[in-house]
Amino acid sequence: MALYSEKVMDHFTHPRNVGVIENADGVGEVGNAKCGDIMKIYLKIDGDIISDVKFETFGCGSAIASSSMATEMIKGKPLSEALQLSNKAVAEALDGLPAHKMHCSVLAEEAIKSAVKDYYDKNGIDYDKSQFPDCASCVHCHES
Repeated sequence: MALYSEKVMDHFTHPRNVGVIENADGVGEVGNAKCGDIMKIYLKIDGDIISDVKFETFGCGSAIASSSMATEMIKGKPLSEALQLSNKAVAEALDGLPAHKMHCSVLAEEAIKSAVKDYYDKNGIDYDKSQFPDCASCVHCHES
């Protein structure tokens, strides 16, 4: 069995939504250079809908594929739906990730939540703080 699925390889070699959105409505950056993966997600929001999404990822193929797939999964969706996107859903959409690469899908989920939180904060929109993990508790960068 191959280490990576065809979908992972496709999203790694042909990533969707790469780039920067100037004057983005929300920006989320997660990761840590020390652990090797950094993801930055940019959102353009019209009403309550994510009209555009771009990403910049410094990391392995699984991190790039997870970023690409996650952006595809939230584009055109309401913010509430984007906040429900789980790392497991991203990994399943990629036809699986090796166990030691699941943290990449976690980063994608966290980057999206961080970008939505940034949008809410910039616009003074009230939100349920329990929906947004505190970076200090982030498993990815604080593994022993």
